[in-house]
Amino acid sequence: MRDIYTHHDPHTALEWVTRLGQDLQDERPPEVRSLGRTIVRWAHQITAWHASRITNAATEGANNLIKRVKRVAFGFRSFRNYRIRALL
Repeated sequence: MRDIYTHHDPHTALEWVTRLGQDLQDERPPEVRSLGRTIVRWAHQITAWHASRITNAATEGANNLIKRVKRVAFGFRSFRNYRIRALL
């Protein structure tokens, strides 16, 4: 799947992702067929990277970190303390 990002042409990448999704739907276990349907459904979003070369990885990483701090901070009585931990 990572090979999609080695293609430089967005149209080639879209064709590759669509073909991969369709191939995963042929006589395979239900979980793999479901993955194939998802890939076909999200093909344009998956290949959108080729237009801008930008991801939202930094935002997702920050959200993940804040959620982990929130889980650890369960029981804090002060929002100020939670905010300080999230900012650190």
